[in-house]
Amino acid sequence: MIGVFDSGFGGLTILRGYLDKLPEYDYMYLGDNARMPYGNKSQDVIYGYTKEAVDFLFKKGCEIIIVACNTASAKALRKIQEDYLPKNYPEKRVLGVIIPVVEDTVKIKNIKCVGLISTRATIESGTYEVELKKLAPDIKIYKQACPLLVPLVEEGWVKRPETKKILKKYLRPLKDRNIDALILGCTHYPVLIKDIKQIMGKRVRVLDSPKIVAEKLVDYLKRHSEIEKRLKKNKSITFYTTDDEKRLKEVGEKFLGEKIDSVKKIEL
Repeated sequence: MIGVFDSGFGGLTILRGYLDKLPEYDYMYLGDNARMPYGNKSQDVIYGYTKEAVDFLFKKGCEIIIVACNTASAKALRKIQEDYLPKNYPEKRVLGVIIPVVEDTVKIKNIKCVGLISTRATIESGTYEVELKKLAPDIKIYKQACPLLVPLVEEGWVKRPETKKILKKYLRPLKDRNIDALILGCTHYPVLIKDIKQIMGKRVRVLDSPKIVAEKLVDYLKRHSEIEKRLKKNKSITFYTTDDEKRLKEVGEKFLGEKIDSVKKIEL
């Protein structure tokens, strides 16, 4: 199975991307809703939460896990990959959502100036900036924390005029900088991508994170046949949450774009 882990609902946009590109595989989704948001937690706490989620998904039969949470990808993924996996699951893999988007960003022709919107925690981690500078040292990066967007999306206010006004306020400083591309550094934000594109205008390339991450997984599995061969292909999806099953089902369907039949509650 392919495991997808997030602190809440946003990772379902990433799962949606996988279902579009790789529909034949079995998936397992885990939302740590009881302990969200991760953005106000310390790096040690986030690492501990991520490690527990990785353990759970591997023990349930996952061969590869995608940490579909920008905060966990920024603050815990490297340590999971470099320290935890070699000692505990040497034949399995854990991937994140930041590197694929960064790699696609720097491939944009004549890219000079990039905007980033995300949670405060992801911006404060500096991960996007570090990874972008590795591949494109001269690139200019402008960042904007958007703390109100996650709760607005989760409350179903996507099409409300209030949300669009707040979105315009957040995006205005980046638009004024004449950025060439915009990175959506939170997995909730693709739900708002139509409005974001409209506000930013045709000149700005808005990176579609779920699509990019899914395409990278397609490529990864082609290059790692030893993992791909172990993946089951029954088109099944299992959903787990650490909080209310009904809420994950109701809110999650808005992110996934399709019906969620059942959700199981677990403790980590």
